[in-house]
Amino acid sequence: MQMVKKIFIALAVIWFALLVFMPKQMLYYKLEQELANNAIKINEKSMDEGIFSFTVHQADVYAKGIKLASVEKIHFFTLLFYTKVTLEELTLDDSLKSMAPTYTKEATATYALWNPLYIGVEAKGSFGGLQGMAKLADKTLRLDFNESKGIEMLKPKLKQDKKGWYYETSF
Repeated sequence: MQMVKKIFIALAVIWFALLVFMPKQMLYYKLEQELANNAIKINEKSMDEGIFSFTVHQADVYAKGIKLASVEKIHFFTLLFYTKVTLEELTLDDSLKSMAPTYTKEATATYALWNPLYIGVEAKGSFGGLQGMAKLADKTLRLDFNESKGIEMLKPKLKQDKKGWYYETSF
């Protein structure tokens, strides 16, 4: 019993040390590099690193040199087996207001090792709220809108069922 206890303590210490000393900023730069391969660039004003998290402040998102959005805060949180990315105060460029709601108060994507084929998505903004799921095996995304206010520009792309309006696509 003592040996099992020591093994669990050793694993916990290794896991904690890995999280604390993980090069979070280098992982973020790797993400930027991967996005650059698709002509997407993120310009950030500042970054903060925590024990389990990494935060980017005042980021502007560009695609092929065109500004698409501004994000007040991008917060990455990980425990290795559970990862959460939160975008706060997401504002789309005015040129996109005919295609999508321009303001999102908070958007969250969650990935957990115990559910490896799914990524959970939630958002709140000028459109009300939405919840969704990206199915990695099927390569599909479904977003269910909780309210139908402020989504008039999206309705041609949305479908309706018993639960309300939803958006479905593949990637």
